Amino acid sequence: MSAPHGKAASPFRQPKAVWAVAFACVISFMGIGLVDPILPALAESLHATPSQVSLLFSSYLIVTAVAMLIVGWFSSRFGAKRTLVIGLAVIVVFSALAGTSGSVDGIVGFRAGWGLGNALFIATSLAVIVASASGGFSGAIILYETALGLGIAVGPLLGGELGAVSWRGPFFGVAVLMATALVATLAFVPSSPRPQRPTSPIAPLKALRHRGLLTMGIMALLYNWGFFTMLGYAPYPMKLDAHELGLVFTGWGLLVAAFSVFFAPRLQARYGTAPVLYANLLGLSVVMALIAAGVDSPTVVIVAVIVSGAFIGINNTLTTQAVMLVSPVERPVASSAYGFLRFIGGGLAPHVAGKLADATDLSVPFYLGAGTFLLAIPVLASGHRLLRQAETDTGESRSLTPSLTAVGAPAADDAPPVIVAVGAHDKAAAIVDAAARLARETGSPLEVVHVQQTAVVEEQAVDTETDDQARAAVTAHLDRLAAQGVTATGQVLTSVGDHAAAGRALARHASDIHAHTVAVGRSPRGPLTQFADGSLTSALTHAAACTVVLVDTDHAPRRLSAATLTELHDSAA
Repeated sequence: MSAPHGKAASPFRQPKAVWAVAFACVISFMGIGLVDPILPALAESLHATPSQVSLLFSSYLIVTAVAMLIVGWFSSRFGAKRTLVIGLAVIVVFSALAGTSGSVDGIVGFRAGWGLGNALFIATSLAVIVASASGGFSGAIILYETALGLGIAVGPLLGGELGAVSWRGPFFGVAVLMATALVATLAFVPSSPRPQRPTSPIAPLKALRHRGLLTMGIMALLYNWGFFTMLGYAPYPMKLDAHELGLVFTGWGLLVAAFSVFFAPRLQARYGTAPVLYANLLGLSVVMALIAAGVDSPTVVIVAVIVSGAFIGINNTLTTQAVMLVSPVERPVASSAYGFLRFIGGGLAPHVAGKLADATDLSVPFYLGAGTFLLAIPVLASGHRLLRQAETDTGESRSLTPSLTAVGAPAADDAPPVIVAVGAHDKAAAIVDAAARLARETGSPLEVVHVQQTAVVEEQAVDTETDDQARAAVTAHLDRLAAQGVTATGQVLTSVGDHAAAGRALARHASDIHAHTVAVGRSPRGPLTQFADGSLTSALTHAAACTVVLVDTDHAPRRLSAATLTELHDSAA
């Protein structure tokens, strides 16, 4: 997307509100991995069996699942900030109570309350960060992804360090850190307006009547069954202390974060969503079967668990995108329905695994987990046509393939136009005006293309603009140009997650209308993030048949090539 001229803006230059929520996100993402290193210590200290301890996961996830059905309604009635604050407060209270408990049953009950707070928090955190960001949403998304990776990687490490002192340490640690985040949120996050139309509390359940959403939800349920079987039971056959378990799951978390953010989008762009998910689920099934077969060998289990992080990172990202692709309902409703099914799978799995382990031996739950990963493949295949159609559809339906929607009057003539692509940021008008001067100099008509992005991060998806806001942005450009005596046409380019795909779609559009030139601004996202989810400018430059120029409002437009793109990336770094 276009950005202000000059050196790429740092994504970390954000308002205090964004930092407050990002800090809370780090602690929230620590939640699952934080308790893994203390599971054996809990069982020993409280004289409980692994199946009893596994209920810590079950109560937390089942309550989260049920709460996901109502969080959209709650947020639409009480506002995003209030929902966020209540979620944080609930987590603080119940994590502290879990630390004071003297029984497994008590911890299981308090973890259920923690799950309620977690559902309220995760349903609103990304939306609040995007709404609070300054200078466009790209930097805020980078910060959210950073918080996600940091939380997943550091959670087990912190849990291992605190758990080495006492099994109560991780619970009290979360309470203190979340209390800090709660104070910061109250102090710095502004109140946000409530949606004009409240979400129905039964909307997520009604949404499951749609075959595509139900299919992807069942696939996610099966995937999470295997995933949480591993999280809940893999620590026992490793035979490590809390500190060592923390290091193992930190390695696992690093791979989850890296493959989720950096590799999943690139694999999706190259091979498509469904083929990558088929291969990934098969890989997870093989890894889980290796854990089952080698359950008596701590080394085998340790290596397999760490390696599984790569597959889990890819799956978390692409499953969410698949849900958004095939869902014919609003994204918050789709997220709630999907979250309900996947958390139900995650909640039931540890309990069932414990019962199986008690009745047979420890390998059986892992074999069952391998089977659920494998079973998810034909379930996904049953919706393959819907998913493929959504990926390739260029009409008005929700689609991973970016689509263009005309705004305003059509072009008056067939002369090759100058296209200018801009995003929603404070320098967009200056870039459009610079492109208008270029169009006048070449005697070409001007077409303004506004890039409307849906951000997909891990299990969350948020529209950074509404359709009305995107159209209004284009109309504002056209009205300003008309006042200057410049006749222009407008388009909205809608894109889900993948910047490179948007660049290729823009190149195809330029070819279809025989564009004279495509003008873009400098990306604010930096080379590392552009590697992760692709660069619109790079993809456009490599795919376009016409000239592509970089519009700098302080200097003359600069023609782009592969060599100049490398130079620009080096200077941005």
